[in-house]
Amino acid sequence: MSVAKTPGHGPLAGVRVVELAGIGPGPFAAMLLGDLGADVVRVDRPGGAGLAVNPLYDVTNRNKRSVIVDLKSPDGPDTVLGLAERADILIEGYRPGVAERLGVGPETCHARNPGLVYGRMTGWGQQGPLAQRAGHDIAYIALTGTLGMTGAPGTPPVAPANLLGDYAGGSLYLVVGVLAALHHARATGAGQVVDAAIVDGTSHLSAMIHGMLAAGGWQDRRAANLLDGGCPFYGTYETADGRYVAVGALEQQFYEEFVDLLGIGDRAPARKDTAAWGDLRETVAARFKTRTRDEWTAVFEGSDACVAPVLSLREAPHHAHLAARGTFTDFGGITQPAPAPRFSATHTSVRTGPAQPGADTAEVAHDWGIAGLLPDRRAEDAPAEDGPAKDTD
Repeated sequence: MSVAKTPGHGPLAGVRVVELAGIGPGPFAAMLLGDLGADVVRVDRPGGAGLAVNPLYDVTNRNKRSVIVDLKSPDGPDTVLGLAERADILIEGYRPGVAERLGVGPETCHARNPGLVYGRMTGWGQQGPLAQRAGHDIAYIALTGTLGMTGAPGTPPVAPANLLGDYAGGSLYLVVGVLAALHHARATGAGQVVDAAIVDGTSHLSAMIHGMLAAGGWQDRRAANLLDGGCPFYGTYETADGRYVAVGALEQQFYEEFVDLLGIGDRAPARKDTAAWGDLRETVAARFKTRTRDEWTAVFEGSDACVAPVLSLREAPHHAHLAARGTFTDFGGITQPAPAPRFSATHTSVRTGPAQPGADTAEVAHDWGIAGLLPDRRAEDAPAEDGPAKDTD
């Protein structure tokens, strides 16, 4: 639960962010800004955002505070505009035009705060033939060509959870965009709109592949290339206990160490002999089936053969390397990834658990100087409506 004000930690300390509640990439982007130290206020709607996750366990709402505002009520839009007036960044994930109809679109917000960075997170983008269509991660990445690169020939493409579209192609591009726009706003005083579309970001992720395709170094079909499972020394193999190991022995010296430790050095063909890839794959697969995953992990321990066990979500936090780095952390009884990346001077941390809808209303009303957030509008202890200076601690 949110137990204290969140500003004051990390490189974004003093930056104020308003998140209009949604699901998927918007909340994750706001979480990342909160992890980096921003004061993130999530504007929840009455009745919740529609995602069937218990708010107590929704880690994407950590390092935030929550207020509830009904944007369809007479005073709802003005309350949100009051927040936008005091914010550096606003994030919304509605379909194009919805924020405008609710009275909190970019033009209205910029009239109150010309320096505001207005981040818009969608799957299809703000313009284009599909802009008004519903969709989810898997449909967005399907059109970009990236989903079509996954899986084995003759089988359906593999859904990569919602990591590739929602978070890699969506959230991370939104965060890069709003921070770049914030830099511009602080230099010029002028805010702007950031249109972050999952189709754009996911396509951008495949830049290197498109270069290889143009150069003739990538075949436009599945599992026929160096990095898509077509290469026998870059992929995954089943072990004797039904688990898996991952192999990434691309360079010559790594390949030599790999085949030697695997015990097939005397039979392994030259690394670049693509005509022998099929036979090599069968040999490697048969060899890995002779021992368990953990036995093979021990064989390759300390080597540069680029072999690693494929761990489950519950196993990963206990791996010695991840444990030593503190890659995962336990907070409020939930094991979760720690904030990333890391900073030498402005350290980050999980400061509060998932913000509970509306739990921080009085605190935000006081800190941001917005009496209208309080149900009775009295807010005797809130500062004047022009609000305090932004936090810099």
